[in-house]
Amino acid sequence: MILIIDFGSQYNQLIARRVRECHVYCQIEPPGIHADQVRALAPEGIILSGGPASIYEKTSPRMDPAILDLGIPVLGICYGMQFMIHALGGSVKRADKREYGFASLTVRRRSGLFANVDKHTDVWMSHGDAITALPKGFTITASTANTPMAAVANTRKKLFGLQFHPEVHHTPQGKRMIRSFLFDICGCKPSWTMKSFARTAVQQIRDEVGDRKVILGLSGGVDSSVTAVLLHRAIGRQLTCIFVDNGLLRLNEARQLRERLSRHLDIRIRFVRAQGRFLKALKGVVNPEKKRKIIGRVFMEVFEAEAAKIKGAEFLAQGTLYPDVIESVSAFGGPTSVIKSHHNVGGLPRKMKLKLIEPLKYLFKDEVRQLGKTLGLADELVWRQPFPGPGLAIRIIGEITPKRLAVLRKVDDLLLEEIRSAGYYKRLWQSFAVLLPLKSVGVMGDRRTYENIVAIRAVTSKDAMTADWARLPHKFLAALSNRIINEISGVNRVVYDISSKPPSTIEWE
Repeated sequence: MILIIDFGSQYNQLIARRVRECHVYCQIEPPGIHADQVRALAPEGIILSGGPASIYEKTSPRMDPAILDLGIPVLGICYGMQFMIHALGGSVKRADKREYGFASLTVRRRSGLFANVDKHTDVWMSHGDAITALPKGFTITASTANTPMAAVANTRKKLFGLQFHPEVHHTPQGKRMIRSFLFDICGCKPSWTMKSFARTAVQQIRDEVGDRKVILGLSGGVDSSVTAVLLHRAIGRQLTCIFVDNGLLRLNEARQLRERLSRHLDIRIRFVRAQGRFLKALKGVVNPEKKRKIIGRVFMEVFEAEAAKIKGAEFLAQGTLYPDVIESVSAFGGPTSVIKSHHNVGGLPRKMKLKLIEPLKYLFKDEVRQLGKTLGLADELVWRQPFPGPGLAIRIIGEITPKRLAVLRKVDDLLLEEIRSAGYYKRLWQSFAVLLPLKSVGVMGDRRTYENIVAIRAVTSKDAMTADWARLPHKFLAALSNRIINEISGVNRVVYDISSKPPSTIEWE
């Protein structure tokens, strides 16, 4: 296991991705973790992430310096390197010249992190501070024209620092550096696979649950479906799933999901119709965060009422994933910025006396798909595009009304029909429509119209932490726009979203 200390970097999730791509397990913890806690976790190595702070600022994140004396190999990246150098008696000051973007790195010692790296290679810099003096025992291992101490090492203590970011795509040989740290320096084995994860997770669930009952909120998406199969494998008929129809689903989705889930999952499932209750609570609400909170609250009320009918239930399971946790809370109390709240993150109402089980909370979406395949889940469930828990409520910008829901459902259904017909469904991470709170002037049949605007969003991604807008052919987009405007009453303009994440998010709300 590799421990990643979160100093607030926008890239700390990428660090985790790179480690896991090497089939090595890792987890992110806040800088407040103590040395004895690290010792108990017994990681093979520690990576200190970058961050936006400067080490000489009073509010900059700090870590227990005793962690550096545990004898565990440490790799400090950007701010993580600066913290390590500062904590061990070196000096860090504001750089005379800041360095952002590409830089040419010259490797001085082709050993350690650079054993398999070319002498000259491009790296990605993002820093305004620089190391001006090294602690005793450290040497310079690589430099750039602007940063003489671009990489340093104390090989005796297995402490390494990189001023640049090896985890990003823009450092083409960064993966080699990370692999050298994992395997040559830390002695890790590439043994962490979804098969091994499933075996461990099943045993952990059995140990925790025993002979008691578990309830799972099932949506039909890949996350909750994989969670259901994993739990069922562990505890069988002790699991009961509850599917709540909140009235915010796609066209005919409740019926289709019921058929699909019943066909593929030999699991006890209860279906609850609660459309009216959700729409009543959302009436007049336009703030996106308020929408999420209301949907989460009403869901828990409905879920609690149904759960009360299941005698002896002591656990609630959720299909929470790592990106949900990272984006909702500052990486377990770390300094990473909160982006948005998720309805299935943050605990349970106090009166709902159930213990929480989140067996997927350290997995990324692509890993969950791999796990689903390992568990034998059908392709139509494994490869279902992500659909947000709040449903169409966050794809309707502004107030949620039955009329606006009806328009968006028809647009969304037509969009997915075209995406599937053209063979794009599996190639896209997500493809969906957004109903805007604006109307525009148009001309249809020689008459002036004043109707809704619909935005089409299609993105490619691997794990939703970053995403790029899909370069769909103009001919396809033209045909799609033509069908939407001609076949769906109430829409006279279609636009295509060409924003990437970051700086945008995938969903509009």
